[in-house]
Amino acid sequence: MEILLALVIGAAFGAVLDRIGATNPSVLGNMLALRALGLMKTILLGIGVAAILIFGGQMLGLVDVAHMSVKAAYWGVLLGGMMLGFGWALTGFCPGTGVCAAASGRRDAMVYIVGGLVGAAAYTAVYSGVKATGLLDNIWGGKTVIGQIPGTDYPALLPISGDVAGIVMGLVFVAIAFVLPERPRGGQPVPVAAE
Repeated sequence: MEILLALVIGAAFGAVLDRIGATNPSVLGNMLALRALGLMKTILLGIGVAAILIFGGQMLGLVDVAHMSVKAAYWGVLLGGMMLGFGWALTGFCPGTGVCAAASGRRDAMVYIVGGLVGAAAYTAVYSGVKATGLLDNIWGGKTVIGQIPGTDYPALLPISGDVAGIVMGLVFVAIAFVLPERPRGGQPVPVAAE
């Protein structure tokens, strides 16, 4: 049942990504070049609403805090994030949008996925060497969070509730989504290529 639910939710999410243009490299390129921010506004709104619902649900006891998994900070994450951003700007796809674009029949997305799998295999092959460099050692306190998450022992930066901090951050994201202009530079976006 869980697999079926995951497939249904994943298919619905992919359909939404395709509908809002997130599977089109031209739309993503316009967003990353800050020429058209409609997609960015949608992403910020989605993250903000999700944060409000998740952290509000935790405060009300509707969401189990055991589902909250904090990943440790380490140099490899920063380096990998920069590589992901560069690849996103170069190809117009991130892992999620690439899979959705491939499902809609885009051949360039299929090539993107093959490249990602080759990169993952290469990383797996050299993992022990990367680990020996110290790039995977915790930095900045490892699993440090902004505010204390009730029911966990993650170290917190501020003496406030993590749920309250999450809701406030969600509200900030929602506010930014509403105040961002559609075209901040006043210019026109690069035309979206027909598919």
